[in-house]
Amino acid sequence: MKTLPVLWRVLSQVARTLPGAVGLALVSLVMVCAVFAPWVATHNPEALDVMNRFAGPSPAHWLGTDHLGRDLFSRMVHGASVAMQVAIASIAIALSAGTALGILAAYLPARTERIVLILFDVIYAFPSLVLALAVVAVFGPSTPIIVLIVAVTLMPQFGRLARAQTLTLRSAPFLEAERILGASPWRRVWHHVLPNILGPLIILASMDIPVVIAIEAGLSFLGLGVRPPLASWGTLIQDGYQYLSESWIPVVVSSAALALATLGFTLFGEAVRDAVDPRIGRSH
Repeated sequence: MKTLPVLWRVLSQVARTLPGAVGLALVSLVMVCAVFAPWVATHNPEALDVMNRFAGPSPAHWLGTDHLGRDLFSRMVHGASVAMQVAIASIAIALSAGTALGILAAYLPARTERIVLILFDVIYAFPSLVLALAVVAVFGPSTPIIVLIVAVTLMPQFGRLARAQTLTLRSAPFLEAERILGASPWRRVWHHVLPNILGPLIILASMDIPVVIAIEAGLSFLGLGVRPPLASWGTLIQDGYQYLSESWIPVVVSSAALALATLGFTLFGEAVRDAVDPRIGRSH
């Protein structure tokens, strides 16, 4: 119950600034489209109408149609659902695995800790695109593969932050008191360390959402991500690019959706960071 007042206070502080208000509005719009896509969309995003291909905006098709006569507005809305599913799933996996490894590294002996840090460095050295090419060459392109690739590439960020935060708390007086009273290491980590380091990790997760959206769109644009007939913003841009000489509307619509989503989550993440820790905002 204490979480709701804190959340309301953070959101109210975010909405007080112009960038925060714009980011909150765009994030809310994307989330509404993602959650309620079947009701927001006016048509079936996979329904073909070849005789009505490249139709302009009209009451029947608000943003026109693509090269197969599919409704662009409906595909754009369902693209938001795909983007958020990939972003939330991959960040949740990266956050969980990275936090667990980071806390573990903080309590391990120095030699074993270096093995975990070397693992983080090795993963961080591989660009997402290069790793995607290697994995897709073995397993083939699919949505779960994209989620796994993004989660693995983001995991070192959460792991290093969790380790640094845990090291600052490991010798805190209240943890020493818990140890003296006989609390097990698992209880100290679960009830004291994790709640105290979760705030910065959640802020980092919120700021990684636009990164994941851009990675998913880029991989889908290259044919390495979400497979048809699912409507991804990356595949929408690729389809529109192939028929750019016949109509510019599909490219503009899908690119604008991607740009507004990444802009909104970037502004919102920075506003949340500044609201939680104003010192960072002043220095920034």
